[in-house]
Amino acid sequence: MSKYAGVRTLILLRHGQTEWNASDRMQGQIDTDLTELGRRQAKEAARELVSRNAIAIVSSDLKRAYDTALALAEHTSMPVVRDPRLRETHLGDWEGLTHLEVDADYPGARVAWRLDATYRPPNGESKLEVGARSLPVVQELFSERQDWPGRTIILVAHGGLIAALTAALLDLPPQNWPILGGLANTSWVQLSSHGPGIEQPGWRLDVWNAAAKVAPDVL
Repeated sequence: MSKYAGVRTLILLRHGQTEWNASDRMQGQIDTDLTELGRRQAKEAARELVSRNAIAIVSSDLKRAYDTALALAEHTSMPVVRDPRLRETHLGDWEGLTHLEVDADYPGARVAWRLDATYRPPNGESKLEVGARSLPVVQELFSERQDWPGRTIILVAHGGLIAALTAALLDLPPQNWPILGGLANTSWVQLSSHGPGIEQPGWRLDVWNAAAKVAPDVL
């Protein structure tokens, strides 16, 4: 329960490690499994986040995120709702390639993609598009969950999506989206809504890239 009765708290948790994370291979929307380390990371994050007494857990439908969410559900008795709008960025022709392979085949493209929220990988989607498809998930929760004020909702998703959704919630201008850096596996972001309603939610960024071993007073 938030110490501020009317504040809605939102936690965005990145999934645990996959083999493709470990080998610097671009996953995008390809469905990959957690490694043993990734499963341990999920359990550690769950033990930390269970104290937040979440009223809902919503996950990307990709296995790496859903399995991470299930680790949290085991500690909370909360069901996990899957939503495909929380999938990772569709990386198009880059999916399945290592970072080095993308750099060799598309010189300079990864840098442009990181620095320009409007840049779209070949046959993929831009960061702005990712933010636009995921933002309604939060807006719907805002309008439907009358029990959210003073409580926490947790979304379990992917690094690229979490950065894009955070930027969209904060209404950052596109040129400022790159200020939100990468997230470690099973690290999370915390935002809080202090506004009067869905039209003026007043989202604030409280925590970026927190981890299970973070000091409790940071949260």
